[in-house]
This record gives sequence, structure tokens and C-alpha cells, in this order.
Amino acid sequence: MVSYGQASRGPLRGMNPVVTLAAAAVLLATIVLLVLLPEASVARLSALRTAVAPTLDWYYVALVAFLLVFVIWLGVGRYKNVRLGPEDERPEFALVPWIAMLFAAGTGVGLLFWSIAEPVLHFEQNPFDEGRGPASAVRGLALAFFHWGLNGWAIFSLVGAALAYFGFRRNLPLAMRSILQPLIGSRIHGPAGHAVDVFAVVATIFGLATTLGLGARQMNVGLARLADVPIGIGTQMLLIAVVTGVAIGSVVSGVRRGVRRLSELNVALSLLLLAVFFVAGPTATVCALLIQATGEYLDTLLRMSFWTGVSEDPGWHTEWTVFFWGWWISWAPFVGMFIARISRGRTLREFVLGVLVVPTLVTLVWIAVLGGTALHYEMTGAAAILEAVREDVTVALYTTIEALPLPGAGVAFTSGLATLLIGVYFVTSADSGTLVATTLMA
Repeated sequence: MVSYGQASRGPLRGMNPVVTLAAAAVLLATIVLLVLLPEASVARLSALRTAVAPTLDWYYVALVAFLLVFVIWLGVGRYKNVRLGPEDERPEFALVPWIAMLFAAGTGVGLLFWSIAEPVLHFEQNPFDEGRGPASAVRGLALAFFHWGLNGWAIFSLVGAALAYFGFRRNLPLAMRSILQPLIGSRIHGPAGHAVDVFAVVATIFGLATTLGLGARQMNVGLARLADVPIGIGTQMLLIAVVTGVAIGSVVSGVRRGVRRLSELNVALSLLLLAVFFVAGPTATVCALLIQATGEYLDTLLRMSFWTGVSEDPGWHTEWTVFFWGWWISWAPFVGMFIARISRGRTLREFVLGVLVVPTLVTLVWIAVLGGTALHYEMTGAAAILEAVREDVTVALYTTIEALPLPGAGVAFTSGLATLLIGVYFVTSADSGTLVATTLMA
């Protein structure tokens, strides 16, 4: 087996043939089925989803609510001072680069895609009010906060903390199998451990593919508006190929150079885009929406964490909350592993504060500024953002940018900035995913 000391040297080390070949076989078989039998595959997957949905509806709710409570306890309870590494070790990365890498690998592409589309769609329809009024705007933001806030980051936090503890404190391989060591002992090095890591690799690739597919579509829309690039599968496949090439180069250069520098670039570009929206948009309205929606989110957090939709709108709950909890869980091996990799030397209290609280606060501000701007223009009739989102959710960001009171050059600059940011988030997600997959297959 490969220890963490070996695994940390980079992605070009030797691979575990059992995990690598098994994961490759599962992925290849899935791709072949989807390419050769697309309609039948979609029908089977839809039928499977329909069959398991009644169970997932309550199971995901109970699981995610428990994880949130448990992670908070880890950060404030008796084990809060346990260090993820030897007692005399200090954090490998300074605070700012660490936070930058957390956010870039975790939710960057998804937030750019949904930060406007989700609040606007909830503004039109949600189970808790009639929609399309000022209260619906606040509720739409609060629901988006819920799906992108503490509950989701609790999933990442628990997986990351467990991996970091067993990898750096117990000197076990930095792999999902190591978490099971207290339960199955040395069998983590046998078939049971291989099966866990194969599942983690497959979940990582599938979860990554979903988000990167959304990112490719959104980049395609941005390039079409900026340079008349055709919108279609061919363009999106080319974008994915280019991003993959850049990501491989970033991973080969290592975490300290490639991934860290790209993450810091992400933060700088994100702050710039946020500043444009905040200054050029309806600043006072956005501030008011942020404060009130945050209060609404915190006020309903406990109720929403245990809400299964059984008494109101199970369809909405399945399409939104269950979908998002499944997305967070599918990304947990990937993001949890990456978070563990960059968190060596931190105490559990520092880890929970950094992974659970800081990204959530940034997310609330991000959604409020971008989503709140779109909601203001929709309610005042300045732009038909809801209509555009109904037709194609990928245009939400660019439709809102075009509604900002900016000159033509300003709109072009902001659209270009948004497209560049999507591309950089695309790369950081891909390279951190590559780093994690190769670590799991070591």
C-alpha cells in the first residue's frame, strides 16, 4: 500500500492495479452504454430514480441534518483541539490560500451556474408562498442559501476531517478505505477496501462530470455572446478538451504551485465580478435582501433541515433539495479528499470553522449580490430574466449582466470576466478532481 508520504509526491506515482482497473471498467462500461443506447439508458436511469426517490427523500434529509449537528459538535466539543497531524505540526498552507483552495474546488462552477437561476426560479414558484412578490424574492434567496449553505458544507467537512485524521494522525493511506479502519481493521487493504475506493473514484468522476458539463454549457453561451462562437456539443467538447489539458498541466506542477495559484486567481476574479455587480447594480436593494434573506435562512434552518415535503410539495423537494443533497454527497469523496490534502496541521476547531462557516458566508454574499440583482430587475420590469431562465438556465448570468446599467464596453468586459472566471473554476475543479482520483487509485 502507498502511505500518505508517498501519495503526497504527486499524481505520477504508481497506481493500485485493482482499484484503477476496476474503476476504469465501470466508467468505460457506463460510457459505452450511454453512447450506444442513450434512450434506453436514460429510461432505465429515470425509472431507477423514480423507484428510489421515496426512500432518498427522507433518508437524505435525516442524513444531512445529522451530519450538520455532528460536524458542529466536532468543532466545539471535547475533540476540538485534536490536530490533523502530529501535535507539533503547523498548517501546511496559510489561511488565505487555504480558504481560496476550499472555495475553488468546492462549489465555484456550480455557484456561477445557479446563483441567479435558482433564486429566480424559486421566486416564481416554491412550496411556501404564492410566488412573484417581494416576500418571494426573500424566500427565493433563502432557499438558495439553504441548498448551498451549512448543510452541504457539513458533508464536505465530515469526509475531509475523517480523511485528514486517519491520513495524518494515524498514518494510513489518504483514501476512503482508511475511514473504515476502526470497523474492519486490516481488511481495508483487501477486497473490501478496494471496493470502497472504486466506489469513491466512480462517484468522483460522475459528480465532477455533471458540474463540468454545466460549466462547459455556460462557457459556450458566454463565448457565443462575446465572439459569435457556435453553441453546440462540438464546441462544448472542445472546451472540455482544452480545460482538461490545462488542468493536467496544473496538477503536474503540484498543489503548491498550480492548484494554489489558480485558486488565488479565482478569488481575485470572483471579487472583481462581485464588485462590478455590487457597485453597478441596485446596491441598497441587494444589501437589504442579503440581511433579510440571511435572517429568513437562519430562522428556518432547523425546519428546512428536517423538511421532507410530505405535507406540502414532494415534487419540489425531490427536484431541488434531494437533488442538491445527492450532488453534495456525490462530490464528498472528491472535495473531502482535496480538503483533507490541504488541511494538514490544523485543529478540528480551525478545520470546522474554515470549511463549514467561511465558505457558507462567502456563498451567502455571492448569491445575494448576483441573485438579488437579478430579482430586483425582474420585479421592477427592467429585464425579463425569469423568461430567459425558463428557456435556458445557462443564460441567467449573462442576461443579468446585460441588464446592468453599464456602457457597451462595460457589458463586454463583465461578460468576458464572467466567462474567464467560469473557465478558471472549470480548471481548478478538474485538476483537483484529477489529483483526488489519482490519489484514490494509488
